Amino acid sequence: MAILVTGGAGYIGSHMVLRLMEIGHDVVVIDNLCNAPRESLERVSQLTGKEVTFIEGDIRDHSLLDYVFADFEISDVLHFAGLKSVGESVNKPLAYFENNVAGTITLCQAMMAAGVFRLVFSSSATVYGDATRMPLSESAPTGQPTNAYGHSKLMVEEVLRKLARSDPRWSIALLRYFNPVGAHPSGLIGEDPSGKPNNLLPFISQVAIGHLPALSVFGDDYPTPDGTGVRDYIHVMDLVEGHLAAMRVLADRPGVNVWNLGTGQGYSVLEMVRAFEMISQRDVAYRIVPRRDGDIAECWADASLAAHELGWKAQRGLTDMIADTWRWQSNNPEGYPSKRVVRRESLGKPGGMTNTLPKIYLIDTTRTNRVAS
Repeated sequence: MAILVTGGAGYIGSHMVLRLMEIGHDVVVIDNLCNAPRESLERVSQLTGKEVTFIEGDIRDHSLLDYVFADFEISDVLHFAGLKSVGESVNKPLAYFENNVAGTITLCQAMMAAGVFRLVFSSSATVYGDATRMPLSESAPTGQPTNAYGHSKLMVEEVLRKLARSDPRWSIALLRYFNPVGAHPSGLIGEDPSGKPNNLLPFISQVAIGHLPALSVFGDDYPTPDGTGVRDYIHVMDLVEGHLAAMRVLADRPGVNVWNLGTGQGYSVLEMVRAFEMISQRDVAYRIVPRRDGDIAECWADASLAAHELGWKAQRGLTDMIADTWRWQSNNPEGYPSKRVVRRESLGKPGGMTNTLPKIYLIDTTRTNRVAS
């Protein structure tokens, strides 16, 4: 049996694929490469010494998914695919609903047709909206996200709740991430944004290495100790361990299960800048600019439910997060060697949807073989 990882060439997805393969799972990856290069999977193959089964395609493509579930014996689906920029989602909400919500519905339809009912969904703490009480537990109110990205995650959660309520065969985990950061300690895979980074730590690291002139700090008038936004940052390797823990318990937990994945510790933007400067021994120039639409003042997790029910707790602190980020950035100053450039206007349109069989690649460290077309 294999595990299907959607969005498996992306930042979190590639770290997940690596960890699954390290512990002996067979993995099938689907990714349309709109947010990630294939080189990430080549690095995964290099680290594991194993081939990576990769299908370039879109989860909104019914025929592609039907083919995948018919051709591979899938036991579980880890669903990372989707658009993820908070700022972009404010200006392009339909693209986010079409990719993130409609794509998940298409995936679930294909899963049902194939008799696969275990799903781990990559949700987000943005579903809590502009909450006033911290830390955030899973029982905190949802329904008021401040941006279309958060709305798309909340809409998917509602779809999955109703799906599980209608059919008891489903076992679904909704994992509400806080702010993933860091990189694999090898420095071979990490976060490689297309264009200007949307997330804080990659932006800081690109300023430190000289690719960007200064960090834009969006607002210094929030009701926080230094006036800048406070977030709960979690190392990507801790995050993938949370997925493994959720996947293990789903066999005995039908219905919908919700877990926060965070550290429970918040850091402000300026605290992150100072910590990065100390660890990297590089100066990070910054400038204060107006607040960004869709941002909130503070957000950090109560992850005690995951500790109790999954036996999971984040193990890596801020020093590891920053050191691993800087190692990745230093070793790969230009990111992955080649990046696929996709026009942002095309992101709302399903790509590669044809009646022909998909291209399946076996990626290893010495060759890339096309084995079906």
